[in-house]
Amino acid sequence: MSEPRVYTRSPLKTSLSLGLFLALRQVRRSSVGTTALIIFVMMLTFLNLVVVRGVLVGLIQSSTNVFKEKYAGDILISSLPKKDYIEGSSEIISIVKNLPWLTTYSPRYAESGTVEGTYKERIDFTESANLSAGLVTGVDPELEEKTTGLSDAIIEGRYLTPEDTDSILIGANLLKKYLPIEAPGISLLENVEVGSRVRLKINGFVKEVTIVGVLKNKGEFDQRIVMLDSSLRTLIGRSDYNVDEIAIKIKPGVDPEIVKQALVTAGVGKNARVQTADEALPKFLKDIKDTFGLLGNVIGSIGLVVASITIFIVIYINAITRRKFIGIMKGIGIDSRAIEFSYILQSVFYAFMGVVVGLIILYGFLVPFIDAHPINFPFSDGILVAEVSNTLIRAGLLLFATIFAGYIPARLVVRQNTLDAILGR
Repeated sequence: MSEPRVYTRSPLKTSLSLGLFLALRQVRRSSVGTTALIIFVMMLTFLNLVVVRGVLVGLIQSSTNVFKEKYAGDILISSLPKKDYIEGSSEIISIVKNLPWLTTYSPRYAESGTVEGTYKERIDFTESANLSAGLVTGVDPELEEKTTGLSDAIIEGRYLTPEDTDSILIGANLLKKYLPIEAPGISLLENVEVGSRVRLKINGFVKEVTIVGVLKNKGEFDQRIVMLDSSLRTLIGRSDYNVDEIAIKIKPGVDPEIVKQALVTAGVGKNARVQTADEALPKFLKDIKDTFGLLGNVIGSIGLVVASITIFIVIYINAITRRKFIGIMKGIGIDSRAIEFSYILQSVFYAFMGVVVGLIILYGFLVPFIDAHPINFPFSDGILVAEVSNTLIRAGLLLFATIFAGYIPARLVVRQNTLDAILGR
């Protein structure tokens, strides 16, 4: 007759199970107020890790979105660096029209110019003229509206119609009414509004026009003067129909790189620069985005250190006040690893609950609220960028930090002499 098999549990599993039991017992017996306060601190730390960086990056991300949606489209074709315009524009536009991924496009003319206001009232010619400089952009109002929804940027007046041959839209950043700053080298129009007659000057050509609308969407057109492409072409004497840029909007889900390569393969790259919206993004925006991302990580790291110190203090005080109890547990044979593990689990519990509450607040309130009510910064409408993958990484970092923050004080107390702990010495 065979002997009965005896199943023994490994010391490590026993320590882990006992540590879990001790941790649950300690959490249940803790003050509700104290537990809630620690979880609240963990929640604030988690939100600090995510929200501060999210707002800083979102500040520039909003500008990036406006650049793409309200100016460049998905693909931007522009003149080569040493060329004044896109040569062979008619052929390139024909290629663009035949793209199978095309939704719409908008060809534009662009020339540097100035606009002068209140020139008829000027008496003292020793004083500086009331003028401002900007990029004069000629558009087809219907194509531009389909591509960028430019009419949505009208904050005063109305949008252009095909009959507005002597009318312009003016960017808000060219008017002192909307940009009330005084700085050397910056000249803004004063006492000019919708309905005012102004004098437009481009490369020596002069034309009197009427302002019919003011543009402001915190994007490229805020610094521009917009008029009909036919009017600008006539004014500058460009009879070859060569444009300066073409914004292309493609079907949703299509990779812009595929469209870019198709245009380059078709020969567009010989006479023009073909870029995706991300590539065409101004360098200063890219640099600011990287800088703000780094700054957000630094601030978040400081918050992570503060959270670790908080957990360290909480666990250390808890362990010190229970030092006699810990000594008794060690005296009756409970493994030190079980005691240490119990305090680690307490730390993880506080951090985990803080992360859960933080996630609920983040995605249940903050993200949808800020999306609906963007933060009004002078140069962009700030949003909160909180990618799920990035958020989970930060949650993992917080949990990882609290494991060490809980282990170290527990280890310091548990390693003390058992008799001294029992006697409180």
